[in-house]
Amino acid sequence: MSWRYRANATLEGLTGYTLTRKLGKQPPKPPPPPKVPLELQRLPDDAVRPPIDPAHDRLLREPVFLLSSVRSGSTLLRVMLNSHSQIHSPIETHFRRVSVGLGTDPVRQAMGLLGHTHSDIEHLVWDRLLHRELIRSGKPIMAEKTPSNVFAWRRLATCWPDARFIFLLRHPMSIVQSWHEADPVKRPMTEAVPRTLAYMTYLEEARTHLEGLTLRYEELVADPEAQLRRLCLFLGVEFEPVMLEYGKKDHGGFVKGIGDWRDKIRTGTVVAGRPLPSPEQIPTELHEICRTWDYLQ
Repeated sequence: MSWRYRANATLEGLTGYTLTRKLGKQPPKPPPPPKVPLELQRLPDDAVRPPIDPAHDRLLREPVFLLSSVRSGSTLLRVMLNSHSQIHSPIETHFRRVSVGLGTDPVRQAMGLLGHTHSDIEHLVWDRLLHRELIRSGKPIMAEKTPSNVFAWRRLATCWPDARFIFLLRHPMSIVQSWHEADPVKRPMTEAVPRTLAYMTYLEEARTHLEGLTLRYEELVADPEAQLRRLCLFLGVEFEPVMLEYGKKDHGGFVKGIGDWRDKIRTGTVVAGRPLPSPEQIPTELHEICRTWDYLQ
């Protein structure tokens, strides 16, 4: 018989109490994960697919998407396009970030019974948004150029099967340097390389799988008329000299977050590009994309 048992037996006989070991403090149970509101939940079995009824599901016909990395000269090309009498190229709309919330069970049930996936509904909204912007411009061709569209190239091509694509390339190291210089404190070079390389990687993926026209920033600023004539031929419109003098037109504000905002684009004329970096200045991480784009042997 252990001493603890004898002591408890004696204590219980005298006082009616026994000694017990206090258990360690139990950690509180974690709270249940917060419930995701219905309006933030995707419909089950969501599928990204082409329009079910192309003749009626899309108002926008043959939209043009300018796919590029950030800091590739896409704002310059946008305002050149927007200077054309037949082409409307607005500020970066970021339309693909526009999502649809279905906040009640009845509306979710109704959409399912009507045969709509969540993506179908979003595509209808995207199409209506861009079509309205085009109609307001009074022009027949929409050219949209939000750089982050490269990450959703498959969805754009699925939403608008008749879409046309322009691929704008620039020397990868020039892209990195430009992105870093736009905010050197918040964008150190160690971050600039992987961040911009992600854009370039998806751009090349799109260029590999989609048909379209490839332009180079360096060639665009060196001989803008020749490159714009190529582009106009691709789009089926006549070249207009006013495209070279974009400063004579109103293109919306040059505001950070929806396009280039720095002094060069504000000049209203084409400015020569920076000297190309030497091979020694190119970090190893960029060698493959530089070779793929013929900037490095």
